[in-house]
Amino acid sequence: MNKIKKGLGRGLSSLIGETRVENKINNLGLSEILPSKYQPRKNFDEENLNDLVNSIKERGVIQPIIVRKSNTESSKFEIIAGERRWLAAQKAGLHEIPVVVTDVDDLKSLEFAIVENVQRHDLNPLEEAQGYKRLIDEFSYDQEKVSKFIGKSRSYISNSLRLLNLPKEVLGYIEQKKITTGHAKILVGLDNAVFLANKFIEKKLSVRQAENLLKVIKKSGQNKTPNIDPNIQELENSISEKIGLSVSIKNNKNNKGVISFYYKELDQLNKIIDIIKSRY
Repeated sequence: MNKIKKGLGRGLSSLIGETRVENKINNLGLSEILPSKYQPRKNFDEENLNDLVNSIKERGVIQPIIVRKSNTESSKFEIIAGERRWLAAQKAGLHEIPVVVTDVDDLKSLEFAIVENVQRHDLNPLEEAQGYKRLIDEFSYDQEKVSKFIGKSRSYISNSLRLLNLPKEVLGYIEQKKITTGHAKILVGLDNAVFLANKFIEKKLSVRQAENLLKVIKKSGQNKTPNIDPNIQELENSISEKIGLSVSIKNNKNNKGVISFYYKELDQLNKIIDIIKSRY
């Protein structure tokens, strides 16, 4: 038995630390291996998985996966890190895969899975948040401990966990990559989050444009009075959604007035100028 050496992925070897492992890499049959019940990833990108399949067909599995003896099936081994390689090896038609066997408990198994995926950016934002939540709910971590363990700021962990408070429809959009983490963060706590998420998708708004739209909606709600022409207000909102900037239209009784565009930086001003030049 030896301490594990470098080469299992940055972060993983330091996480294993004093964990004892077998002193050599073994080959196990794919049928002897079970997926991890602590795998934070729910979806594996098919295109990326197929790229790995093609690589394995050409060169085999270069980096061994990490496994532990299953505590439910005596003759089986459970994956700790490397489920994507295991799946790709099956698709590539292999019968065996190189493994490193180690002895870890459930907590360490979950830690391994989260660290491997987060450090390799394999998790979508929702899966990442769910992984952190499992550390908190199932293993009595607090946000400060998660922060130190993952190596990210306390505010990052807090913002990540807040995503889980969004409606199911919005969480589905994150999983489907219809909206980004940036879009999702500005929807947290809003009663009309689903409506707004659909607007972001429909209008193909960037995060900055989405933020500007929220400001416009908030402003129009605060300033709304019975004297405002609903047609003018609808036109203001329509233009704001289209260009992602605040717009104000003042129209008097003889249909003369002023239309104002509000910008906060030079890039936004140039955008307005480009739009006008391209149309006239």
